[in-house]
Amino acid sequence: MRGYFGIGAEKISKSMNVGSLFRSAHAFGADFMFTVNAVYTRHAGGRTDTSDAPAHVPFYSFPDIKSIVLPEGCELVGIELIDEAIDLPSFRHPRQAAYILGPERGSLSPEMIDRCSFTIKIPTKFCINVGLAGAIVMYDRVKSLGKFARRPETLGGELEPLPDHVYGGPTQRTQMDQYLDTPPDTHHGQEELPEELVEEE
Repeated sequence: MRGYFGIGAEKISKSMNVGSLFRSAHAFGADFMFTVNAVYTRHAGGRTDTSDAPAHVPFYSFPDIKSIVLPEGCELVGIELIDEAIDLPSFRHPRQAAYILGPERGSLSPEMIDRCSFTIKIPTKFCINVGLAGAIVMYDRVKSLGKFARRPETLGGELEPLPDHVYGGPTQRTQMDQYLDTPPDTHHGQEELPEELVEEE
């Protein structure tokens, strides 16, 4: 599949939700992952990120919106259930994209929405879990931009063969390197609730 993508979250307060998102990002072949002003520790996130995504995918920790640095040509795409957002089934994914989700029981900040080139929404009746929403968007990206055999016209019909894939050159990143990070093992801010008291969104 041509292009690249990253995915992250703003102001998340539960590391386990970030872990779930990052596990899906690893599975879908994300090129980088990031948080913006979020609570995330690798240890707590590992309760849901059983693939240990930060060991395989570059992770960036941005302290605030102004600090966000993306590769040249990379479009920031907000994922938020608001009226003016584009329905995901109607959205054409950029070849180079970074997707950002909002916090639990909250929304992307107005400043973040202003920073985004596009805002998209999953056509659901109400908000769903951060990790699940990210997985749906990543699946739609892979389905839209990936090369797969067309669905057969009839049930059980034969699939068309695909041509051999031609790989492009490597993706270069420069300014982002200053935010390349290893998730901390412990968080020194607000303490997280014990696992048995955590209610996932």
